[in-house]
Amino acid sequence: MVCYCISDIHGYFAAFQEALDLIIDELKKPNTKLILLGDYIHGGKENYQVLDKIMDLQCKYGNDKVIALLGNHEESVCEGRDSINGYFTDNDDKYINWMLNLPRYYVEGKTIFVHAGIDEEAEDLWKYGTEDYIFTSKYPAEIGYFYEDYKIVAGHIGTDEISKNLSFHNIFYDGKSHYYIDSSVGNSYFLNILKIDTKKQEYFEVTEHGIFPIAPYIYHK
Repeated sequence: MVCYCISDIHGYFAAFQEALDLIIDELKKPNTKLILLGDYIHGGKENYQVLDKIMDLQCKYGNDKVIALLGNHEESVCEGRDSINGYFTDNDDKYINWMLNLPRYYVEGKTIFVHAGIDEEAEDLWKYGTEDYIFTSKYPAEIGYFYEDYKIVAGHIGTDEISKNLSFHNIFYDGKSHYYIDSSVGNSYFLNILKIDTKKQEYFEVTEHGIFPIAPYIYHK
């Protein structure tokens, strides 16, 4: 299976559309999936446009091919702590009902997709040992080796923060078990696209200039 992964769109519809334009033809092929890691809203102004686009993609390709996970921003709306666009409208019920059915994680092969993270101390029992809020709100980002050769793909925390480099917004790989893909779109104005061959466990960064293997991030003093 080949999976394409995007996270933390935060209402920036233009950046989302630009990312989709690079991979949309791939979704027409068999054995491909698009996995969205949550936080579709709050930040930019096109919250409803982003949600409509995701829902349209699921309608066109199916929920088993376009998989949308729950992020902490969607969770805050579902719990009534926030609204989608800063105010509540009658039309919001459609979107909230959709959010209420979003899964907290997805697994393909030995790659775990999640918005924020999992309880890694639970090892092979992580599905049962991870509390709900950890899936959507784990902080800070965890790096290092996880159980066996599983890999964890997450968003939630900008890669500029994880790398301790404010000018770095690309995919962060710790060289061990973690790939973080939140580009801090409000500052970078682009979204990272991670491509995974889950059978071979090969990971690539998709850009307008091509597709490139991802090397571990090197910290600079």
